[in-house]
Amino acid sequence: MEKELGPLPLLESFSAELVFALDICEQAGRIALPCFLEGIATTEKDDGSPVTAADKECERIIRQAIASRFPDDAILGEEEGESAGSSKDGKQRKWIVDPIDGTYGYARGIPFFSTLLALEVDGEIVLGVVSAPAMNDMFWAEKGRGAYKNGARIHVSDYKEFSQSQFSFGGANRVLAEGYWPGFTKLIESTARQRGFGDYLGFAYVFEGKAEAHIEIGVKPWDLAPMKILVEEAGGKYTDLSGGNSVYTGSCIVTNGKNHEAWLSTLLSK
Repeated sequence: MEKELGPLPLLESFSAELVFALDICEQAGRIALPCFLEGIATTEKDDGSPVTAADKECERIIRQAIASRFPDDAILGEEEGESAGSSKDGKQRKWIVDPIDGTYGYARGIPFFSTLLALEVDGEIVLGVVSAPAMNDMFWAEKGRGAYKNGARIHVSDYKEFSQSQFSFGGANRVLAEGYWPGFTKLIESTARQRGFGDYLGFAYVFEGKAEAHIEIGVKPWDLAPMKILVEEAGGKYTDLSGGNSVYTGSCIVTNGKNHEAWLSTLLSK
């Protein structure tokens, strides 16, 4: 039986852009979820990664809605690349779209897929939405206005010590391939619990306060953009593995912010 998304509590204090983002992500979920429940075939892109008809259709409706509502804004999407925008009021605005994050799992009946959408203004991510229709969950955040899950405010945890912490990660093969295995092993040895929650779920556990750190390597800006604003607005910290705050360098670590530098330095250690 298809699960229905509940009504979204659109708070009056939120911007028109965030209300728009929540609405269009819900619409994308109404496309992705029936295909997921029925089963859907994949094809292979040039880079070897899978894609489904639902990926393409979700991105199409999101792009179409952005072009109609915010015609001056640029768009960067996983399936169709980047379309240029124009400066409005002296600001450069760009929407960053992942129509279905977790396509591998999506095509194999694993429910941890999501639509990811973020708005970047003058190089800063100012809002983000993560819509996971099979889990009936919607996360969102806007700069200076907190992070939310299904209308309830969420916060990172207060654990400070590795010995008390849960640590999660995406593809371990990428950790190995990029040469981070020694430091990764030290984190495994020093933390209380470790789990390979990939896709949106590992990030969500950090900004919900259910885990203390999550690492991703070999990813794209559309995988990271909404996660950055969500963890920051939940009280945590985001950096790439160089210690910067970019979503364009292909890696990140998000933590509850209590001991972020120690997490990063341990991962980078040999």
